[in-house]
Amino acid sequence: MIQNKYDSKAKPKSFKTASASIRSTIASKKGSYLSASVIFAFSILATTAQADTTAAEDYRSPAAVDASAPIAALSKLTSLADDKPLKVTVPTIQQFKTKSGVPVMFVQTTTLPIVDVDLRFNAGSARDGSIKKDGFGIANMTATMLEQGSKSLDENAFTRAVETLGINLSSSAYKDMFIVSLRSLSDDKHLLPAIDLMTQMVSEPTFDEQVLARNKARLLVGLQQQKQDPNSLASIAFNEALYGTHPYAHPSVGTLESVPTIEKQQLIDFKNKYLVAANASVAMTGNLTLKQAKKLAEDITAKLPTGQAATDLPEPKPLTKAQHVHIPFPSTQTTVLMGQLGSKRATDPIAQQQQTNFAVGNEVMAGSDFNARLMTEVRQNLGYTYGISGSMNPMLSRGPYQIGFSTRNDKARAAIDASLAVINETLDKGITTEEMRLTTDNLKNSFPMGFASNAGINSLLGMMNFYQLPNNYLADYTNRIDQVTLSEVNQTMRDTLKPDNFLIVTVGQEDPWKENKAAKKTSKK
Repeated sequence: MIQNKYDSKAKPKSFKTASASIRSTIASKKGSYLSASVIFAFSILATTAQADTTAAEDYRSPAAVDASAPIAALSKLTSLADDKPLKVTVPTIQQFKTKSGVPVMFVQTTTLPIVDVDLRFNAGSARDGSIKKDGFGIANMTATMLEQGSKSLDENAFTRAVETLGINLSSSAYKDMFIVSLRSLSDDKHLLPAIDLMTQMVSEPTFDEQVLARNKARLLVGLQQQKQDPNSLASIAFNEALYGTHPYAHPSVGTLESVPTIEKQQLIDFKNKYLVAANASVAMTGNLTLKQAKKLAEDITAKLPTGQAATDLPEPKPLTKAQHVHIPFPSTQTTVLMGQLGSKRATDPIAQQQQTNFAVGNEVMAGSDFNARLMTEVRQNLGYTYGISGSMNPMLSRGPYQIGFSTRNDKARAAIDASLAVINETLDKGITTEEMRLTTDNLKNSFPMGFASNAGINSLLGMMNFYQLPNNYLADYTNRIDQVTLSEVNQTMRDTLKPDNFLIVTVGQEDPWKENKAAKKTSKK
């Protein structure tokens, strides 16, 4: 369950700016899936890591504090003496289906006069190839153009109507899913016309030829700029090398070669094939009664053609040996992305428990906080980077497990070797009882933050409905953490991670493996 930060993805707009669209694919993470653990933040890669050994020595200078001594101030915190176990009450989820068979999850919240609606389709960029061979970017362009006019309203009129109502209305395409989201005030004056605009988006888009041409031109500029972003280059190369011919291999926004070939009819075909009732799910959270929620769900889905559910995606094949990919890039830094095939979204209790076991172990080893082993060794002790973390990104098919960081060019190979050493030591010796206890406490105590807002609740509902997870998925979360055992955590880590077969992508001035190859040739002579 807890692999990728509740799948909220922040729902970036599919194309409001080309660069924003491109960044959305790196997360695919975003996107879009669910994790109470720490998500692998690609922003770590974007952070310039110019720490060197001298700086690291200054950072860990013992001026210091006697770590074995008690903290005097704690004795004055009398509230700690009355500390009680956390009691979590998860939102009450109500489920029903529309007349067209679309499953709906609804949570009533009355604190704020707001309604969040999430309409998801099994229709991400992994489906591009089913419309046209190598038609990369079709799903993304479809999502972009849903926001750019309907049969009743041209682009300017549609935008004006959204702004006049003061609503948030957007559509986005990720690798697995296609999302249309709405946030509106809950009174009929705002909500009813907002729902009407939402249904127009999905059922009656115009896909104007002139707007399409403009979108393609802007996106091509963004794709050219992407060549100057080492994080983007690393992510694209990683997915291509890891997935090969699998639909997850290509960027969701498309490529410089594929975007110019996108045509209006392909967008129409994508919409007609995938934006259908048999392929849809709805999540709804806000100041509504159940009766109102049912009425709104009917209004949203009534005009959707019945259609057919999307076929299952193929399972990718894992790498059987280590692979190193280097991309020359004029920079003082080397961006590193390493990992392997991970897991798919767990839908049965046994698999969910295993993912929870892994999440606990991985948080100890590769979490983004300063107590994680990789952060402690590679950042604090060795001073190679300002940040390093890794996480699992489960999807409909097996998603990636990735660890990322940036470091000085001349430290790249040493930082990679140090990272692998930490991973291997963790797998060999396991995590400790104390590390497990601290991590499980942290996961349980931070869990309620996932549904501290309407948007958080609705994102959880959308994820659960998309992956057809049961209502007790949230309620059982803390139970799964309580059932974690040290031996199972360590065994799951060993069963899951295969660092000897890691794919390692580097983007920087020098190939970190070049010096090693030269040394081998010299030793043979």
